[in-house]
Amino acid sequence: MKLYIFIVLFITCCNVVLSQVDTTQNSLTTENSDSLKTSKIFKENHLDSIIIRNNQEKYNSKNISGSLRLDEPILEIPQNIQIVNSAIIKDQLITSMSDGLIKNISGVTRLEHWGDTYVRINMRGSRASAFRDGMNVTSTWGPLTEDMSFVERVEIVKGPSGFMMSNGEPSGIYNVVMKKPVKNNQNLISLMLGSYDYYRGALDIGGKIDQKGKLLYRLNIYGQSNNSFRKYEFNKKAGIAPVLSYQIDDNTLLTLEYTYQSVNMSNIGSYYSFSPSGYASLPRNYSVLAPGMEPTKIEDQSFTVNLQHNLSENWKITAQAAYFNYYKKGSSLWLNYINTHGDLRRTVSIGDAINEMKFGQVFVNGSINTGKIKHRILAGLDLGNKEYWGDWSQTFALDTEDSYNIYAPGNGSASLGLPTFDRSKSIKERSGGSKYLLKYTGIYVQDELGVFDEKLRITIATRYTSAEDTSYGVTAEKNRFTPRLGISYSLTPNTSLYALYDQAFVPQSGNKRDGGKIDPIVGNNIELGAKKIWFDGKWNSSLSVYQITKKNQLSADPDNTSSESYVLQLGKTRTQGVEVDIQGTLSKGFNMIANYAFTESKITEDTKQYKKGTLVPGYAKHVANIILRYSFSEGILKGWGINTAYTLQADRSTWNTVEGEKALPDYNRFDAGISWTNNKITIALNINNLFDQYLYSGSAGNIGKVMTWRWQTEASRNYRLGISYTF
Repeated sequence: MKLYIFIVLFITCCNVVLSQVDTTQNSLTTENSDSLKTSKIFKENHLDSIIIRNNQEKYNSKNISGSLRLDEPILEIPQNIQIVNSAIIKDQLITSMSDGLIKNISGVTRLEHWGDTYVRINMRGSRASAFRDGMNVTSTWGPLTEDMSFVERVEIVKGPSGFMMSNGEPSGIYNVVMKKPVKNNQNLISLMLGSYDYYRGALDIGGKIDQKGKLLYRLNIYGQSNNSFRKYEFNKKAGIAPVLSYQIDDNTLLTLEYTYQSVNMSNIGSYYSFSPSGYASLPRNYSVLAPGMEPTKIEDQSFTVNLQHNLSENWKITAQAAYFNYYKKGSSLWLNYINTHGDLRRTVSIGDAINEMKFGQVFVNGSINTGKIKHRILAGLDLGNKEYWGDWSQTFALDTEDSYNIYAPGNGSASLGLPTFDRSKSIKERSGGSKYLLKYTGIYVQDELGVFDEKLRITIATRYTSAEDTSYGVTAEKNRFTPRLGISYSLTPNTSLYALYDQAFVPQSGNKRDGGKIDPIVGNNIELGAKKIWFDGKWNSSLSVYQITKKNQLSADPDNTSSESYVLQLGKTRTQGVEVDIQGTLSKGFNMIANYAFTESKITEDTKQYKKGTLVPGYAKHVANIILRYSFSEGILKGWGINTAYTLQADRSTWNTVEGEKALPDYNRFDAGISWTNNKITIALNINNLFDQYLYSGSAGNIGKVMTWRWQTEASRNYRLGISYTF
């Protein structure tokens, strides 16, 4: 019934808007021209910031960042690409990737939310690869989720992008675009406070260093501290991101970027509830933590060098290199015993880790004409090295088998005391060598042929990837060509249709309980879609229908203990669905983001663990979001704004597939807020989980011989108040 009500409201809103469409719409205008003139460098790096800041109510974006490498408007790309820009991030008081950003995109959900440190985003039936400025930073854990104080926008690319994007998942990628210097930066200071002792401050300043404006800077700093609705849970973090850009000459731009984040938080694992009685059988604020446990500390930093050079009016080369380093010192809490009466024995294992990643990229964009055919060329080289060391070797029991009960936990004290781990040796020495090492080289080339005055665009591309993957001492070398064919046709300057066939190849790591090898993911995507820009660019809509066939997808072993990280390989899967996205300004002061996705993901071949027809873990069949915001521009209410948001996830599969598990209930969440601004000062109050629903996600597994349900709850009704000043 709730899904039916949402669809009715969704269609009603669309019909109201469509009824106002003027059939004599103006031709589409774009922010960027097709040519690669000298000023193009500045447009790609700085224009989006200026446009968004001058039009705070403009939610729709017509162009992708240069880090996605495709030098053309979104409307012309034969793929579903959605953007969450800085205006959306600011209005929704989003502070990190795990902080509600995904509700702006159709079909996107989250799994295994380990606090505000590591984010796993799922879409189209599996995990989406994490990218930062065009580099594939996907790893076991780390790097830290990006704080939004550093971020200009997040670009979500649906479907395979591995032909150019360094072995991306066939489900898609999300690309976090970091803030870059602009000449006329609008400096911003912001403060936030909220429920559970939430306090945050952030500063964004930048501009010209020299008189001519050749040397620019951008500096973002933030600090945040918060407790939780669960006892003993806390998170303190801070970060800084200085960026310098230098216009070497009329054709060359050099950008240097550094980011640093630190976290001091309660034990990872505190977010889980465990019970033999089923989901939500414990209070929402139940905590498995014991008082006095050592905190988890993380330091994360990266350094990037980017050089862009115009070879001529129509050709440009981009090169970048980056180094990422993630260091974690902490522990992980789990359990190794539970009975049907709720007696539980908590165990803590050491959880120290180092994650190092190195990247090198060079690519060329350009265009040439052969007769009446325009060729838009992309060619490049990708190099990557990812290495992960982890120590989980030391384990300590907090309780005897009858000293702690989930139904009467008291203050959660550990009857056997708290652990002291031996860290006399370095993490690399304790780990006994790399737990995970991936080296890859990728070469790709793409030609987009524009005919009939470029109304019809045919994309032909291929990528060759050579990868060496070492996981838990087992090394596998894989080489593969992955082709791509796309067609896009402009019915009008504002409307396009597209079709896409694409393949993916993703080396992956894991540790099977039987010691078997892990095969890489291989898959293909067939997709049809339509895109339209309405009312001279005020808002946009997209519709896509797709089918992804994939082999060798991984899933966590449901029988894992706290010190185990075994995986299962699912064999062959098929994911198919429909996605609808609407985003932009519908009328003066009225902004809407609405989306809906139908997803069906099943195993299509029998394996030792799963039968044909079994649902793939970790997705929802129906995901729908609607976000409405209205700002008053006249009269006594001038400057005031109101907003509301609703999220539905229906027919949810769990994190793992286990015989005898219980289905997850539908997820319904309402948020609302009010704001006031005078263009210099903005004050916004958001109420999250307005109707105080018990919201959670989870899965089941056997602990010993007892079926145990584990889930992670979201906060009860809570508020966030933000105050910002532009100068």
